[in-house]
Amino acid sequence: MAEKTRIHPETGEALRRGVRPMTVSYAIYSKVIDVPGWYPEGDGDAIHTGKDLTEWNAAYQQMRIDYAKKVRSLRMRLKLTQEEAGRILGGGKRAFQKYEAGKTPPSDAAVALLELMERHPEDLEILTSLPGRQLEPATAGRAHP
Repeated sequence: MAEKTRIHPETGEALRRGVRPMTVSYAIYSKVIDVPGWYPEGDGDAIHTGKDLTEWNAAYQQMRIDYAKKVRSLRMRLKLTQEEAGRILGGGKRAFQKYEAGKTPPSDAAVALLELMERHPEDLEILTSLPGRQLEPATAGRAHP
């Protein structure tokens, strides 16, 4: 029986059906997944169908959900509203709504600050002392969903 091949539409390389490891990443999480697809002999461009990427997509979606929960938990532990967290930790007024809904990942800088705050919540005072990042006296120390 002949081995199935197909030609890459852009490179013209012969592709063979196979499985290769791919790294799925989101914020601080990453996982290696074996992904089926059409692969060239070397490291060139591969072709994947939606079905090929099912496990990759599932892992990515789970990471989004997990990180969203982690961000919300940390914000609540710091007793910040979403708006305050966006001002202090970065991203702006509505950023934490998006982070906590898993709609968008925080920037690399915001992820770094979130990870620092998780390990050293007592250092929140340093951030809130910076210009433009102060807490409003009426809401300081009050947790909100």
